[in-house]
This record gives sequence, C-alpha cells and structure tokens, in this order.
Amino acid sequence: MASQLPETALPSKPPLTIRLCGPRGFCAGVDRAIQIVVLALKEFGAPVYVRHEIVHNRYVVEGLEAKGAVFVEELDEIPPEHRRQPVVFSAHGVPKSVPADADQRNLFYLDATCPLVSKVHKQAMRHNRLGRHVVLIGHAGHPEVIGTMGQLPEGSVSLIETVEDADVYQPVDPDNLGFVTQTTLSVDDTAGVIKRLHERFPNLTAPAADSICYATTNRQEAVKQAAPGCDLFLVVGAPNSSNSKRLVEVALRAGAARSLLVQRAAEIPWDTLGEIRTVGLSAGASAPEVIVNEIIEAFRARFAAVVELADTVEENENFLVNRELRHVPLTQDDMAWVNG
Repeated sequence: MASQLPETALPSKPPLTIRLCGPRGFCAGVDRAIQIVVLALKEFGAPVYVRHEIVHNRYVVEGLEAKGAVFVEELDEIPPEHRRQPVVFSAHGVPKSVPADADQRNLFYLDATCPLVSKVHKQAMRHNRLGRHVVLIGHAGHPEVIGTMGQLPEGSVSLIETVEDADVYQPVDPDNLGFVTQTTLSVDDTAGVIKRLHERFPNLTAPAADSICYATTNRQEAVKQAAPGCDLFLVVGAPNSSNSKRLVEVALRAGAARSLLVQRAAEIPWDTLGEIRTVGLSAGASAPEVIVNEIIEAFRARFAAVVELADTVEENENFLVNRELRHVPLTQDDMAWVNG
C-alpha cells in the first residue's frame, strides 16, 4: 500500500490578499443598454441589430450575438428584408444624423444611449442655443465624443484632449465659450484641463452639472483608496473602454507597483507576476461581474487567496428601459450570463 506524505510535506500555496473594489463593473447605463437588447430579443425575436458595440466589452458582445443580436457599424448593413426588426443604438450615444438616417430607411430603432450621456448632449445644445461656442473635453475618435459633437452643426464644437491642447487653443470669441466633458474621463486629468481653460478664458461657462458620470467618479475613487501598497492592480475591461483604461492610470498614480488591464483571467501574465502578496481588483463600467468572479477563482487556484472588500460608496441608480419594452418581463436568468 502506498504511503501518504505527511501533511506538512504537501506543497502549500503562497498567501495572497485580493482587495476587491466596490463599486465596480456595470453602471446603470450599461446595465440598461444590455437589458434593452435582451428584452428586444424576447419581444421581437432574432435578429436584433445593434449599431456599434452596445458597450465596449467582447464578452458582452459575444454573449448577445449568441442570443441573436447582430452588430453592425452602419445602418446600410441591415438587409432590406429585416428593416422592421429592431436596431439598437449603443450606450455611447450617436450623432443626430443616425436616427435621421434610420427614419429615412423606415427602420424601427431603440435608443440605448446612457441617460447621463444624453444629459451631456443637452448641456452642449444649451450652450449652443445661448450663443456659446462649445468646448468638448474628451478623446478624439471615441464613440461618445463623435455622438456629442454630432448633436450640433459642424464647426460649433472644439475638442480639447489635454492641458497642452488647452494651452494652444485659439477660439474666435474667447469670452463666449461653454464646456462639457466626455462622461468617462480621469477626474483628476479633466480638472487640470478645466483649470487651464479657466485661466486662459475667465468667462468660460461650466455646464449646469458635472459631465463626468457618477460611475466613473465612484470607480476611480475606490481604486484610489485600494491601490496604495498593492504589488499588482488588475482592472477588468476592454482595450477600447475609456473608463477602464483610466482606472489603470489611477491605480498607478495612487501607489500600485504595477497595473494591468485584462479582459479575462487567461490574459493575466501568471509567469511574470513575481512575488506578490497584495492584488487590487476592479472592473470598468462595461465589465461583467462573471469575469471578476472568474479572475478571483483563477487566483484561488494558485494562491491561498483571501478577499478583502474595499468599498467606498453604494450605488443604487436604476435607469428605465425604453417605453416599448417596459411590459416585457426581465428575469434573473435573463442576465445570469453577465451577473454571475
């Protein structure tokens, strides 16, 4: 009979503390956008078309594709025989030209633009209506920026990305400017840009309320609290997710020795982690909780991991879906694939 090794001779896993940030992951706007696609599939059947990624996360996009969603970049990709099937506009918002094009094509569309992005659109339009040139602080090429600029006539908006841009910006009328910002920016970086613009243009008018959304602010604050002393800080999110990339930057500035953006546990460079004792973990606003759980389990397979909750504030925002879908029941099973 084979002898058993004494318990003390068994290889032991190294200890690890995981600081799990809260809030993290889905915000109310992302949750609403995904629900809209899920409910549209339940109500109208497949296919449901979605213009652009509904949110910036491949797991979410592929999960919706498996349910019957078809993602397109432009409306002319929708076959004429499917024009009465719903087309959903992404959470990032779209220029005014997109719904106008949908109307011209006689398409049935559902707008999943986050209400907080719509609020920025309204703030920009108010500046314009009051005769101000709009300064938009954001990242060139981001869908939200394209959508916000597309609310106003061409030439009505100037995009500023950095303090350096603010230093060289030369408006036609320096005394008649109003600014708005992309909702997913670094709070600290944006404050620096606004400060420089105010120094150069004292009459610059702020929007009626902060443009950076509550979820971006809350996730950055939680990361700031958790990052000091972390050997590694992981942010779950996609490479094209603005708010997720900002969390990586915030973690490094707040004191994490190393910070990485990963989409799945398989992307963690396990062989190069070295000796780690404390790992911070958060997730961008488009990242599902099921992947956070996957990553925690991957660490538990390799370490004697203990999870510490690093909560700052509790979020309870909830945005209603489109009126056309409110009668459709949404069950826990409908969202279990992302909520874990």
